[in-house]
Amino acid sequence: MPERKEGHKPDDYLHLEDMAMKTAAQFFGEEMLRYLGIHEKPLRVAPTEVVHLEARQMYEDFNYEMENGEWYHFEFESDGILAADLRRFREYEAATSRIFGVPVTTFVVCSAGVREPLSELKEGINTYRVRVVMLKKQDADIMFQMLSRKSAAEIRKQDLLPVLMSPLMSGEMPQKERILRGVGYLRENYIGVGEEDLNKMQAVLYALAVKFLNETELKEIKEAMVMTKLGQMLVDDGIEMGIEKGIEKGTERMRKLTKILLDKKRYEELEKAAGDSEYCEQLMERYKI
Repeated sequence: MPERKEGHKPDDYLHLEDMAMKTAAQFFGEEMLRYLGIHEKPLRVAPTEVVHLEARQMYEDFNYEMENGEWYHFEFESDGILAADLRRFREYEAATSRIFGVPVTTFVVCSAGVREPLSELKEGINTYRVRVVMLKKQDADIMFQMLSRKSAAEIRKQDLLPVLMSPLMSGEMPQKERILRGVGYLRENYIGVGEEDLNKMQAVLYALAVKFLNETELKEIKEAMVMTKLGQMLVDDGIEMGIEKGIEKGTERMRKLTKILLDKKRYEELEKAAGDSEYCEQLMERYKI
């Protein structure tokens, strides 16, 4: 996985992703598991936030409660599976199983660029295994070429599902370009494909972009999604959050200025600053607030 995703994300970044990720998880479970060759039926999306023994929070990918009584846990990897990854998956499975009292199986969904994925780890007398899912036999270049031959009136929902999985397929087209093309297709209106389904598909593409692209590439995807309903919701959330943070910062600066002026017994300056924003800003600059 790109280095960007290894660290802890700021709370506001997680907040912006939360809606898209939950929507993506729902649609992925409803529509995409069968596409990946997993025929067990999911009952519902299960929690992904697990409190570990060391009281640190572990944020993973998608979890589903299945009809067979198990939980299926999905990870996404673009640059191979290492022993360290398997230890992390094993740790997550153990914590989830202990807390919720359920058996957990991890599926690692790999991009076609992963050559020899590691699927088991032997340590001591134990062997830990994951199920690797790959779409190497499907070529994104060919898929997009075939789709381009159809008019919008001919495209149906089943034609769009491969677009969502294009970042996992083989082919020469870069992943960023695949996602950008997918966003382009999902801006259109199609017979039998409602707005709600299109929004969910956009969320799946956004989720894969977050998992597989670096910060610069992800910024391009966000810019391309601005004209979609999902993109506008993300933008609106960002604006609202920025306004809230601006208000908080302004309030804190005013509190500091008030304290300084009171300590210095500059009551006239404080009264003037309360009614004159330009003068207030001058005082803040003077006192380096």
